[in-house]
Amino acid sequence: MSSTKDPCIDVCKFTDDICIGCGRSKREIKAWKKLDKEEKRTVLAESSLRLLALKATGRRKKK
Repeated sequence: MSSTKDPCIDVCKFTDDICIGCGRSKREIKAWKKLDKEEKRTVLAESSLRLLALKATGRRKKK
């Protein structure tokens, strides 16, 4: 995963402090802009695993 684009998909619902839309913790979301590329890649990898564990789809809200 080489992209470090913000993974937010505007779902923003939390289960045990983890967003079911992007898989990041509230702390990670708040710190996102201050993280360097390597830290962002680490957060993205961990968030993907969290979404799998939550069985969350990470789908965007319907407009």
